[in-house]
Amino acid sequence: MASTTRPVARPTARPATGSVARSARPATGPTSALLVAGAVLVNVAFLGLGTAFDYPDVLNQPAVDVLIRFHANQVLIGSLFLLLAAGAALLAPIAVAMSRLGAGPALRASRIVGITAAAVQVAGLLRWPLVVPFLAGDAPTASAARSFQTLNLVLGTAIGETIGYALTAVWTVLVCLGLRRAVLGRALAGIGLVAAALIAVGTVEPLIPIAGLANFVGYVVWSAWLVAVAVVLLRRRTV
Repeated sequence: MASTTRPVARPTARPATGSVARSARPATGPTSALLVAGAVLVNVAFLGLGTAFDYPDVLNQPAVDVLIRFHANQVLIGSLFLLLAAGAALLAPIAVAMSRLGAGPALRASRIVGITAAAVQVAGLLRWPLVVPFLAGDAPTASAARSFQTLNLVLGTAIGETIGYALTAVWTVLVCLGLRRAVLGRALAGIGLVAAALIAVGTVEPLIPIAGLANFVGYVVWSAWLVAVAVVLLRRRTV
């Protein structure tokens, strides 16, 4: 007699469409938070320094006058420069996080360029809270003024600004090239490239006076671009 017992059909394993798919994506939430924090810190500090210290226009005044103005309110001014340095330092983790959103030589290079850009800008900014207070004193001397001018030339103009501007612009270009199709889209990549070009103009500020204004506009656009990228990443996370 033939057996009527049928083999029990085993349920086929279905891939999880929720947790597994989401875990395979890069962590866009923390990346978005870094982007927004970087933009906010830098702009809040810059606005505060403009109000309390007339920065950066104050650098066009004689060195002794700058030191006197710094000494008159050095706790607040030094704290704002620390905040500005913290905002600049965030470019390092931002560069690492953004490089993980895709693949390719542009994104791999962007990680190194972004970390270096953060390092040189922080090095340039930290002269204010760490060194300038010792030069200012109650009555700045001619020697202190000369040391201040040297610091501004080496750490400020050469390293923090010229090299920092150039590397920030290059990092932005690399990110736009590496993430244009997968994340940014044509419009947002184009805005990033425009911001990078304006920031790069700041490297020739001593030769072209209008370069300073172009650089300022570039950083405003760049800050808005960072926030826009953060919004795009958050929207991708919820899809």
